[in-house]
Amino acid sequence: MKPHVAVLMGGLSSERSVSLLSGEACAVALEKKEYRVSRVDVGPDVAAVLTALQPDVAFNALHGQFGEDGIVQGILEMQNIPYTHSGVLASALAMQKDRAKVILKAAGVPVAEGVTVSRFDAARSHILTPPYVIKPVSQGSSVGVIIVDEDQTHPPQYIAGDDWAFGDKVLIERFIPGRELTCAVMGDRALGVIEIRPETGKFYNFDSKYLSGGSTHIFPANLLPNIYHLVQKLTLEAHRALGCRGLSRADFRYDDTSGGAGELFCLEVNTQPGMTSTSLVPELAAHEGVGFCELVEWMVMDASCGR
Repeated sequence: MKPHVAVLMGGLSSERSVSLLSGEACAVALEKKEYRVSRVDVGPDVAAVLTALQPDVAFNALHGQFGEDGIVQGILEMQNIPYTHSGVLASALAMQKDRAKVILKAAGVPVAEGVTVSRFDAARSHILTPPYVIKPVSQGSSVGVIIVDEDQTHPPQYIAGDDWAFGDKVLIERFIPGRELTCAVMGDRALGVIEIRPETGKFYNFDSKYLSGGSTHIFPANLLPNIYHLVQKLTLEAHRALGCRGLSRADFRYDDTSGGAGELFCLEVNTQPGMTSTSLVPELAAHEGVGFCELVEWMVMDASCGR
């Protein structure tokens, strides 16, 4: 008899809507594979809900804070429920972009020049010479990311407003022109490399990621073989440096612009990649001959505690 799987979805973060889509897609896939599935819309009472359900495995389809930052992983460890994706420490590190950059740089993975400051300081004057990028230190799906163009005389003022919902610390990074690349790790191997061309906005933002037609995915990315293999190598090194498990995805910028230095930088590692109809990891796995249902089942079989 196949395990009883609790699919954790929804949650409390700004990425709730995306998580519901990921979770439902994964729940349907598991049901097609004849698993007993319980859909859990995660709230503050998740520990009690799991105690009542008594699942054999938790499939973590949460995105963002609470579900991707080590907190729900800690709850699952306390209840001794095997779970998918990365463990407590790797999840917490990857979610804190400034801390993750320190680890990645020490492991030889190139990262963009940057500094962490108060959002109020970032609104007062330019921390770096424009163009640069402002990022919340602990959000996913490009939520709250701002590009400050070189012709802007002042930083955006709304980041100091009362309605800013993404924390008081922001990461300021040098803007890297060029191409957006992504690569994933499945278990202990890197998959292919996709180039992402956003159709909405200047970069791969929330709408580009999740709206139909929001971006064009070019696979395999049209890169020189040495650059293609370097992206795969760095993706695997980043996954291992942070201690990730199961699936992860690393995003890069490659400056091949006219006059550029041909630099390649890792922007971040995502320990809970999206599993929606427009998501990148299922697309990469499919090119390796692993269909969506098989990918989701592999993640359940890979689940464990102590990750």
